[in-house]
Amino acid sequence: MKRLSLVFIALISISFAASIAALAQDAPTPVGTWVTEKGGAHIQIKDCGGTLCGTIVWLKNPHDKDGKDSIDSKNPEPGLRSRKIMGLPLLNGFAPDSGDSKVWTGGTIYDPDSGKTYSCKLTLQDDGTMRVRGYVGISLLGETQVWTRTN
Repeated sequence: MKRLSLVFIALISISFAASIAALAQDAPTPVGTWVTEKGGAHIQIKDCGGTLCGTIVWLKNPHDKDGKDSIDSKNPEPGLRSRKIMGLPLLNGFAPDSGDSKVWTGGTIYDPDSGKTYSCKLTLQDDGTMRVRGYVGISLLGETQVWTRTN
């Protein structure tokens, strides 16, 4: 009887662990490639050592008016002003929010048009889009874009 009880407890434990693993796999994630709100860029979000980061992987207009690669000319750090916009790190430092599995917080978003970096929150929507909210200080003082996942 004692052996049967141990087997039963082991089976329940394995079943519970498998259920937790399945839930973790089904949890929504921003990992993937996203089209920005106006369709001017594709951003690839991936795991970067325990947090999520995002890089520009496609641009509608990758060249400036002279036909040269667009560069990060507005960057506040002079040493970074010559780097290309294509391949530019845009998102950094996102972790899942402890209160909502569809929200990722603690990260930043860089705006190459202004050279400014903002706090940022990513919120996955049920329709397959993602709300990207950049802000200064508190989330109320910011702007939201809606990005769409690519195939």
